[in-house]
This record gives sequence, structure tokens and C-alpha cells, in this order.
Amino acid sequence: APKNPGPEWLTDQSWLDFVTLGELPAFAGICDAIANAPDAWREIYDAVAPEEKLHQLPEPWSEKLNSFELLLMLKAIRPDKLIPAIIAFVAEEIGQKFVEPPPFDLAGSYKDSGPSIPLVFVLSPGADPMEHVVEFAAEMQMSKKFTSISLGQGQGPIAERMMVASMERGAWVMLQNCHLAISWMPRLEAIVEQYDEDLIHKDYRLWLTSMPSKHFPVSILQNSAKMTNEPPAGVKMNLVGSYMAMADDYLNKSSKPVEFRKLLFGLCFFHALVQDRRKFGPIGFNIRYEFTTSDLKVSMLQLENFLEKYEHVPYKVLEHLTGHINYGGRITDDWDRR
Repeated sequence: APKNPGPEWLTDQSWLDFVTLGELPAFAGICDAIANAPDAWREIYDAVAPEEKLHQLPEPWSEKLNSFELLLMLKAIRPDKLIPAIIAFVAEEIGQKFVEPPPFDLAGSYKDSGPSIPLVFVLSPGADPMEHVVEFAAEMQMSKKFTSISLGQGQGPIAERMMVASMERGAWVMLQNCHLAISWMPRLEAIVEQYDEDLIHKDYRLWLTSMPSKHFPVSILQNSAKMTNEPPAGVKMNLVGSYMAMADDYLNKSSKPVEFRKLLFGLCFFHALVQDRRKFGPIGFNIRYEFTTSDLKVSMLQLENFLEKYEHVPYKVLEHLTGHINYGGRITDDWDRR
């Protein structure tokens, strides 16, 4: 391979990627171009957002390459910026909706299920579907016929009895954290495979939650309505997700509506910030804390209660409860607590 013209900034791996690219017709002569003007290429490398500078490549490369070929160029020179560039590429080529997760649609997934077709939540860090299912059960008038159990050591037989009882009376049963009951998974698979629709009540539904696990029964995955509710990416989508879960009545029921809405927005914005800050690794937090929607819900409840309880807005109380207890209680590193 030709000699690396800028070893002080261009890694050997990146140079090898350029050498490989040079074998493609569209990139013929790329190695010579970098060797003849290394400083011009280093400007792209040193840029804070190199994906935005690809159209300023030295001539003729900026005009010669199409959008996808520019992605290949970025992979070689700054691979750390490839993912945001791919997201921008997909949005530009086929539309923004293909890079934004759709709103969580529990009702749509429920329509795809049946007495013998379970509903499976594939869990992701920071997302807890329990609250959504409880609200949906109330909406479907199944609150009194909804039971749940968190699986773990010794909980398998109890869960099995709950399933049998629910099948007979047409109830819903939710088995949480299936990934923690690996030894009981074969038994769960056998029960689901032996479902007889003639003997099961038409209203019966089995809800399962599990982190991605190689021990989860494949047959259940293949014959189920699968859902995942990933924490929204970015502050904007996080805010949208928080407000999507609120009804208009909730925003108007406070005796201090103006103060409540302003403080609620501040709370949702704070929640979005601490969640989004995790993506920056140690620059954001030394430890990747799992802030969840439960933290936000508890803070919202406290906001409601204290606004009704006091004539004035108790800012210091709310700040201490939200910042130091609800969210700050998860912080274990003194540098993160500052």
C-alpha cells in the first residue's frame, strides 16, 4: 500500500480504508489526492461536524461523488461520525419519518393479538411498559380482570396458576421480566404451544416482558405480537413522548393552570435533558444512570399536589424533591452530583 501521508492525524486503519476505496472506479486517484494536499483533507478530519463539510472536499471530489459515496468517504476519514450521517442520508433520501420512532401504539398491537397469540414487550433500558398496559386495561374495562407478576426464583408455578385461572375467566395476565426466569421458559413455551382456542375464553390475553435474551422461547416470539418502546432519541422526541402521554384534561385540571403548565414543561425538559445527556458517555455522566418515566411521573404527581396545597409556588421544595431525591437519588458519583 502507498505510504500514509499524514500519520500524525490519519490513522493507519483510515489510510487502509482509503487505499481500499481507491480500488473502486468512483474513487480512482483518491490516495494521490490526499498525498498531494494533506492539509486540505485534514480540515475535514479536524471539523467538529465533518459530515457537514463533505461538500467542501478538494476539487473534483465534492462534485464527483454522490451522497452515498460521500458516506463511504466519511467512514474512512471520521468513522465516529458515520451514524448521524447515515441518519441524515436516510431522512434526505426517503423521508424523516423513517428515522424517527413511531409513537407507541398499544391499541394497534392489541388488535394483532388473540387468546392464543401473546403480546411480547422487548424491553430496552429506561422503558417500562407496565404503566401503559395498566392504562390500556382501564380503557378496555379490564382493570378488575388484570393481574401481573414479576418472574424470578420460585415464581414460575405461581405464574402458571395465574395463567390457568385467567384462561378460564377471560382475564389478562402479565408476566414481567421473563429473562430472569430462564429455567421456567421451557415450561412457558409448552403451555403456550398447548393452547386450545376452543377451551380458552375469547378475552384472555397473555402479556410478556423480557430483555433481549437467547433463552426466550423462539416459538413464542414467532407467534406473538411484538412491541418495543425505546426511550426517544433526542430532546425534541423525548418531549413529544412525554406530552403524548398526557390528555388535555390533565393540563387543565390544576387550580393554577398557568404555573402548572410552565413548571410541567420545565420538568419534561429536564427529564429529556438528563436522558439525552447519557449518550455523551463520561462527558455527560461518569456512570450511565437509568432515569425512567417513573421518575418523571413521581415528579409530576408531586408538582400537582404541592401546587394545590400551597397558595404560592414552593419552588425550593419542588427543586429539592425533583433534583435531589427523585432524580438525584440515582446519582452515586460525587462529580455527577454537582
